[in-house]
Amino acid sequence: MATALLLVIYLAYVSLGLPDTLLGAAWPAMREELGTGLGTAGAVSFVISLGTVISSLLGSRLFSRFGTGKVAFFSVLSTALSLFGFSCSHSLILLLVMALPLGLGAGAVDAGLNNFVALHYKPRHMNFLHCFWGLGAMSGPVIMSFWIAMGNRWNMGYRTVALVQFFLVLLLGLSLPLWKRSEPERLIAREAREKPLGNLAALKLPGVKLGLMAFFCYCSLELSAGLWSSSYLVEKRGVPAGDAALCTSLFYGGIAVGRLLAGLLSERVSSRLMIRSGQSLCALGAFLMLLPLPLPATVSGMALFGLGCAPLYPAMLQETPGRFGREASQTVMGLQMAVAYFGSTVMPPLLGLLAQYTSVSVFPWFLLLAIGLMALFCLRLDRFLRKKPPKTVDNSSLI
Repeated sequence: MATALLLVIYLAYVSLGLPDTLLGAAWPAMREELGTGLGTAGAVSFVISLGTVISSLLGSRLFSRFGTGKVAFFSVLSTALSLFGFSCSHSLILLLVMALPLGLGAGAVDAGLNNFVALHYKPRHMNFLHCFWGLGAMSGPVIMSFWIAMGNRWNMGYRTVALVQFFLVLLLGLSLPLWKRSEPERLIAREAREKPLGNLAALKLPGVKLGLMAFFCYCSLELSAGLWSSSYLVEKRGVPAGDAALCTSLFYGGIAVGRLLAGLLSERVSSRLMIRSGQSLCALGAFLMLLPLPLPATVSGMALFGLGCAPLYPAMLQETPGRFGREASQTVMGLQMAVAYFGSTVMPPLLGLLAQYTSVSVFPWFLLLAIGLMALFCLRLDRFLRKKPPKTVDNSSLI
């Protein structure tokens, strides 16, 4: 039963990744029909991110009252209905209205499933979980590009992904008995009676602020690398746009391969060692991009940077119950998701503005600064927690 539930969780994470890259792939075609400017996509993206932050912060109360399975079911249903609404939209106002429930559903799924896997499964599954997110993130643009090539039918791209989401809603509904075995009703009822730890109280827990700053730095650098690496190659190295896009895919390829390797190695290597190793690879990759080396070295630096990014996010998530305790883990996980979404929303545009008013050469320096600050926060957190008795999390009963 644990294996069957894990497969459902993996598929739910595919559903989380599918919509994440749709807007960027569809926007050139969408804005022509809607008659809006290129930058208007930022407003839609901002509303989606706002929804994810809100649901991440409210997640602990929802999960303690209803359980992970039910919240995941209704969250994916929310994203499916929102995506169907996108497919029927012919105005910017309706897109903005549909964007909020899309973000609300995504944030709840992200916070809940990460915490559930961290509590109930071994570390390798956290890495595999985020590999499945990558599968969904890669599939979204492929689906959208097919429909755009069929005559600029971006609406059908959203509708196809919505149908996939509705199938996953059905699957999650059928899997509810499996969730009840992992989270019995009596346990959910007890947690509902025992008022869950609030966000302000969680912020006062020792070490939480340091952990949140590490998440902010990581998500800032990952999203910035994905957004601006192609522009860096074009503007700084004179690479044609098509070739630059292909080179940028090596960054995501490094993440995908790295998370697969991290999952295979996680039984032998601790999460903290994974984090330090990943940070070192990121720093090396950023240096290769910074130095005036031949183009293959710069491109190799991008792939190496992605490989270094791979274990960081899953390993930090996996460490959450051990660092802060099972009782606080869902609330802290929600805070981490909120800070992560905030960093990924705010910092890439700020880097773009900085590059616009200075030079695109600032890109690798920004990556080095972000990874250096992240390493500093992680080091201080580890030293701080080393003085305290470690929290124990028994995940040996499941696979």
